[in-house]
Amino acid sequence: MRLSDRLSAAFGSGVSRVLGLALLIFLIGIRIVDPVFVSTIRNQSFDFFQRLNTRPYTPAPVAIVDIDEKSLAIYGQWPWSRTRIAELVRKLTQSGAITIGFDMVFAEPDRLSPARIAQDNPGLPEATRAELSRLPNNETAFAEAMAASRVVLGETGARIPSDPQLAREVAQMPNAILGPDPTPFLVNYAGLVQNMEILNRNAAGRGVFSVEPDPDGVFRRMSIVLRVQEKLRLALSTEVLRIATGGQAFAIKTNDAGISAVVVGGVSIPTDRRGKVWPWFSRSDQRRYVSAGEILAGTAPKGAVAGKMVLIGTSAVGLEDYRATPVEVAMPGVEIHAQIIENILGGTLLKRPNYAIGMELGFIAIAGLIIIWLIPILGAIWAALAALVFQGAFVGGSYWAGVKEHLLVDPTYPVAATLALFVMMATTNYIREELQKRQIRSAFGQYLSPALVDQLSDNPERLVLGGETRPLTLLFTDVRGFTTISESFKANPQGLTRLMNRFLTVMSNAILEQEGTIDKYMGDAIMAFWNAPVDAPDHALRACRAALLMHKRVAELNATAREEVNRTGGIFHEINIGIGINTGDCVVGNMGSEMRFDYTALGDTVNLASRLEGQSKPFGVPVILGNTTANEVENELAVIEIDQVRVKGKVEPERLHSLLGDTEVLNSELFAEVDARNDEMLAAYRNQDWDSAEKLIDELAKLSARLEIGITGYLDVYRKRIAQYRANPPGKDWDAVYVATDK
Repeated sequence: MRLSDRLSAAFGSGVSRVLGLALLIFLIGIRIVDPVFVSTIRNQSFDFFQRLNTRPYTPAPVAIVDIDEKSLAIYGQWPWSRTRIAELVRKLTQSGAITIGFDMVFAEPDRLSPARIAQDNPGLPEATRAELSRLPNNETAFAEAMAASRVVLGETGARIPSDPQLAREVAQMPNAILGPDPTPFLVNYAGLVQNMEILNRNAAGRGVFSVEPDPDGVFRRMSIVLRVQEKLRLALSTEVLRIATGGQAFAIKTNDAGISAVVVGGVSIPTDRRGKVWPWFSRSDQRRYVSAGEILAGTAPKGAVAGKMVLIGTSAVGLEDYRATPVEVAMPGVEIHAQIIENILGGTLLKRPNYAIGMELGFIAIAGLIIIWLIPILGAIWAALAALVFQGAFVGGSYWAGVKEHLLVDPTYPVAATLALFVMMATTNYIREELQKRQIRSAFGQYLSPALVDQLSDNPERLVLGGETRPLTLLFTDVRGFTTISESFKANPQGLTRLMNRFLTVMSNAILEQEGTIDKYMGDAIMAFWNAPVDAPDHALRACRAALLMHKRVAELNATAREEVNRTGGIFHEINIGIGINTGDCVVGNMGSEMRFDYTALGDTVNLASRLEGQSKPFGVPVILGNTTANEVENELAVIEIDQVRVKGKVEPERLHSLLGDTEVLNSELFAEVDARNDEMLAAYRNQDWDSAEKLIDELAKLSARLEIGITGYLDVYRKRIAQYRANPPGKDWDAVYVATDK
């Protein structure tokens, strides 16, 4: 065996699918491990979504009191004295602030307290130093201001408690756990940089303002609940919200996959499995901000903080509290906390639920298996189109989920994984097909034409030499009076050629639009069939729809030809066609000699279809259906029975039907009446009740005038038969079967 034959046999035995499955398992494993480069690309795709669909700023009961450059220019460098901070708290409380949260920590005594000034300045007169030492420190003033308000102090987490300050015991906040223990999933800090104890005692709440970036330095996700020294704590944003809504206990909802939500103030906030949220960011907006200097000076806009949760932070460049977000290169850290509150209140948080990873892995698995299954069957082009449609649908679906449901679904890795799988499968499939084509050309190149060799090379599984038995629907069509038309072109054969090419194009297009196979052209006649070589479960319906299209297109062709003749002169040749359709088992395949063969169908079903086309002329109807075809389409198309006929060459009679229209005609009241009257007429005729039959024929003639495809010719046939039977009664043993004498 040659090397190409061995390779072809190997690939044909499913090696490519085995390789595809191995790659699919590997790709799924990579996603489960989720290395940094995969998560970074995924996060950047979410950033792109946010930039493409940035949240518009909407006023919310949240305000930022900004220790900005202007405030520092008026009141001096940071840190300010605690008495000034106390004054700021009092004025915010007087202005109607609901809650005041600090995006900063007051961990050390104020260096501007009177006692510290006395201590740091030994050159002062002793009496002055003694007087200063007796004055209350600044923390007392700050604590008193907090006690008269609802203040949330900020704290920051530390991974390693390296000094006593970090090792201080962390207070437990009131909480409830709904489900399994959440602590294994929470971000954990070994200690906190806490505020001075006098301040802690007078604060309404304490929230952790630590925000950790992703590996690429962008702040996308924020913990709203976390663990410090085995104690559960809220982030600054959610602690402010808790205090603003009454200070009740918060709850953590969990399941086996991790945390699913945090309940604060009666609001259930969806989180990822680690208790983090994905804010839907808007761009930094000055409408959120009020200058701290204006608050202190009493010049802030009226109502700037009334009824709002206030966060105190800084945008001053020198204090370096800036963070990169998906929509901004640098955003003040305090604004991130403010936007989290806005998202919670507005219900606009982006969701990355626990099942999202499973959904993405499921897509990779399903799409991968489809690609592995399809490429060897369809080939690279159709499989590529299918893959593009599948991937486009997933990308579009992920975007739709983000816009409509605020659901983050990663489009990058599933698309990249399926693309990699497609490339690998397409490559192996290409190798397999090329090797297979070489085999086919080698096997058949000695006695088949080059065209058939190419056809066999492209579709070897569909071209079975010798044929196969399968159900088909056959269609035959012919031009009535073609001999007369041909004679009129005796002096102009080119004109006849143009006419027939035009006609056959119209007829062929109707067949191809219904996905039929054109078997052959026989002068003015066409033979076509459905359900081979391509499967078509509704082959009878498709053939009938093609016949209706043919009838319509011929009418349009005649109208166009008549207009041309009227405009340019000449003789108008009206084309009328007859169509016969039959359904049944046939042998279909490559028939002929070893030197040449055609892909065609043979069998009794084919012969009967040809005979039915011949009966369309004497019955005066454009389309005649065999009984099997009629039974297949009677619930979809307008079909009436017209006779029982023993066609030439057949012993058994066939029940014939006429096709009168599409589904719209079928559902019309007119057709319902025609169908009912026709059944009554046939029953009367077969019972030799000639009077009743003729009366019903007259009624049907009036109805026929309103049909698009009329039955006047068919009714005339029965009038003539009844006249003959009146003169020569058929007898009591008459079976009502008409014996056709012509093909």
